[in-house]
Amino acid sequence: MNAYLARIGVSRLPRADAATLRELQLRHLLTVPFENLSIHLGEPIVLDPEALVDKLVHRHRGGFCYELNGAFATLLAALGFQVTLLAARVFGTNGLGPPFDHLALRVELDSAGPWLVDVGFGRHSHYPLRVDTRTDQADPGGIFRLADAADGDLDVIRDGQPQYRVEARPRTLDDFEATCWWHQTSPRSHFTQGPVCSRLTQTGRVTLSDRTLVQTTGDQRQERTLTDDAEVLAAYQTWFGIVLDRVPDRPGNHPVAPPARPR
Repeated sequence: MNAYLARIGVSRLPRADAATLRELQLRHLLTVPFENLSIHLGEPIVLDPEALVDKLVHRHRGGFCYELNGAFATLLAALGFQVTLLAARVFGTNGLGPPFDHLALRVELDSAGPWLVDVGFGRHSHYPLRVDTRTDQADPGGIFRLADAADGDLDVIRDGQPQYRVEARPRTLDDFEATCWWHQTSPRSHFTQGPVCSRLTQTGRVTLSDRTLVQTTGDQRQERTLTDDAEVLAAYQTWFGIVLDRVPDRPGNHPVAPPARPR
């Protein structure tokens, strides 16, 4: 737990309250990148709490939603928060994605109600969102609103655009194995189209998509193409703290073993 806190730049042992939850989510977004590099390096993605924490903390990597929110749930639980894993489906150009398309977290606080916590959706809210309100919630990442959907689900809306539909039913990491494998292998998954690595910054965002480095500060956007492998590897280390011995493939077509049968 102490190593995880140090990884996200928290030096003290925090209390399990709303202020701490806000700080932890923001610190996580600022330090741990959203990335799909394992898919393009031929690395297996293991949905096991110990393996996820090892990747983020000891290997100094990031991950996508299952990894980032899976590991963050482990940290929050160790700090005394009551955490529930929730399945969600992401809204795309063709409607909702497949079941278990996304993993988000619900955190219950006795004195401050339930919160939707998410450090694994790329560009999203900087702070947790209240689950028990249907009014606009202002955040540095936009204006968010949670709206009731069918079967007790909730639509998460940013700046008037639906982002994902989250279920109320509690889940476990094992429930996400099949869709995690699909995202690693299917040509229909946007994660197999090419490597991407992105992190929130104090002034905006930095993203390395294949060989294109994009830095945003407010409304200003700077984009440049990296010319060779050495420059790409240096960018991963400089902007994301990720040290690689080779550039991820474009696109990644490494064979990925199917998930194990449920025990």
